[in-house]
Amino acid sequence: MELISVLHQYETMLIVEKGLAKQTVESYHQDLLIFFASFEPVKYVINDLTPYDLSDFMKTQSMMGLSAKTIHRRYSTIKNFFLYLQRETYYTQDIVETKPPKLPLHFPVALSIEQVEHLLDAPNMATPDGLRDQAMLEVLYGSGLRVSELLMLPKKAIDTTRKVLKIVGKGSKTRFVPVSEYALSAMHDYLNYIKVETRFDSPYVFISKYGKPLSRQFFFKRVRMYASQAGIEDIISPHTLRHSFATHLLEGGASLRAVQSMLGHASVVTTQLYTHISSQRILSAFDLYSKKK
Repeated sequence: MELISVLHQYETMLIVEKGLAKQTVESYHQDLLIFFASFEPVKYVINDLTPYDLSDFMKTQSMMGLSAKTIHRRYSTIKNFFLYLQRETYYTQDIVETKPPKLPLHFPVALSIEQVEHLLDAPNMATPDGLRDQAMLEVLYGSGLRVSELLMLPKKAIDTTRKVLKIVGKGSKTRFVPVSEYALSAMHDYLNYIKVETRFDSPYVFISKYGKPLSRQFFFKRVRMYASQAGIEDIISPHTLRHSFATHLLEGGASLRAVQSMLGHASVVTTQLYTHISSQRILSAFDLYSKKK
């Protein structure tokens, strides 16, 4: 059986059953094509695969000087593909295991509460873009959404009575997250402007001046512009506000499980990264206080 045919079946399964985004599946597709083409002769059919292919491929990737992150991603992609082949009984041999390089620990940047306040005050509320952007920043920080969840937030997701947002996140998993009075008020003002002044009838909350959903690139630029206006020297992204949301919750005494639920993390291990940030910030504040005494 041709590998490209099985690959298409695998990708369909990832989208339909696992609920992965098409962009994510496309990156897996590219990694697997690189894997098939890295051998001499090139792998075209399932019978071309051997138990040593994953191990040999990892050695080649390391020799090429690729980053640990790239090699680790390709290792995971290829191993999961082999597991799929075995599960579907397309391939019955046991692959020779190998360990991918260890990923360096990367702790996300979190803003201070004062920096967040300056950032939220940066948009010009006298302009349509300022109304929209201020509402977006309030929701992003106040509810800890992913950028994709914010940009594609439907109007029907807003529950003003319960003061929650119904979010459909990764893997099509639904969660309910609290939304602040500030965010609700900012969205109300913005949506009222859209209804009265533009008459756009979009199902999404946040739209461009043409009535279409905003792109990630556009919003990234807006956040960095406002960060500059707010005097924030660190290079930040929309995701920085999600990190800040989680960090401030933990510093305020919220439990890991509660933060995990609000962020939509599949594993609490991912959420535990923020405990390191909180600890470091507390120690830094203590050191600063000690030096002043």
